[in-house]
Parts: sequence; structure tokens; C-alpha cells
Amino acid sequence: MKPSEASKPFIFHNPNCGTSRNTLAIMKASGEQPDIVEYLKTPPTRDYLVELLAKMEISPQELLRSKEPISEELALHNPDVSDDQIIDAMMAHPILINRPIVVTDKGAALCRPSERVFELLENPVSSFTKEDGEVIHNSQPFSHN
Repeated sequence: MKPSEASKPFIFHNPNCGTSRNTLAIMKASGEQPDIVEYLKTPPTRDYLVELLAKMEISPQELLRSKEPISEELALHNPDVSDDQIIDAMMAHPILINRPIVVTDKGAALCRPSERVFELLENPVSSFTKEDGEVIHNSQPFSHN
């Protein structure tokens, strides 16, 4: 799956993940109505995942959700495992793709922690209360591009 090229923000989301839910809530509180892609149901294509990695300027290893048992089973933590092998594993097992990934006109990022989304939003809220009650503050300077 590759979301449309329109300028509408989107999030690769897992509704069972608190960080993903908080990131989506920050986006909505900031006035965004992102396209929501539940990547476990509709994973990105291999080409688009490679494109996202380049946009985020991170390696496949950095995007790997290493806490998943399948990561251990496939020995993906081994330094001899290539980027292509990690990407192949992510294609076969989308749960290995860490989330949430947010893409806006300002860029793309793995939003862990969820406050990373502030830098991608046009008009981010100044503060937000997460599900667990933690209040986070937007440290990004206010600007209109």
C-alpha cells in the first residue's frame, strides 16, 4: 500500500499501540485529518517502504520492531543480516515494522516517542495529554511555512 501523493498527511497506524494512538490524537488535536493506514491490514509495498526509510533517513534496523518474537526467531538482530533481509522480513511479517510512521509535507518520521510528530505538523498544539496522563509540550518553534 502506498497512500496517495496528495498533500494530505497520513499515518501508518496500529490501533493496539498506545504510542500510535497518542500520535494520531496529537495530529487530530492539531487540526489534521490524516489518512489512517492500518499497516498490519494494509502494509506498504516493498518499494514504498524503501522510499519511507530514505525519507526518514533511518536504516531498516532502526525501523525494525525487535521486541517481536518473530524478530528473535529470524535472528534479525544479528549484525550479519543485511538491510534487504530485514526489509524482506518486514514484508513477510508487517508486525516487524515499527510504528507509527507519519508523513506530511514537512517530512516523514517514526514517531517514537509520539511527540516527534510535532515537528511534522503545520500548526501543532502547544501541549497534549497522553492516554496515561503524561503532559507533553511542543518544543518546536512556532512557524507558518
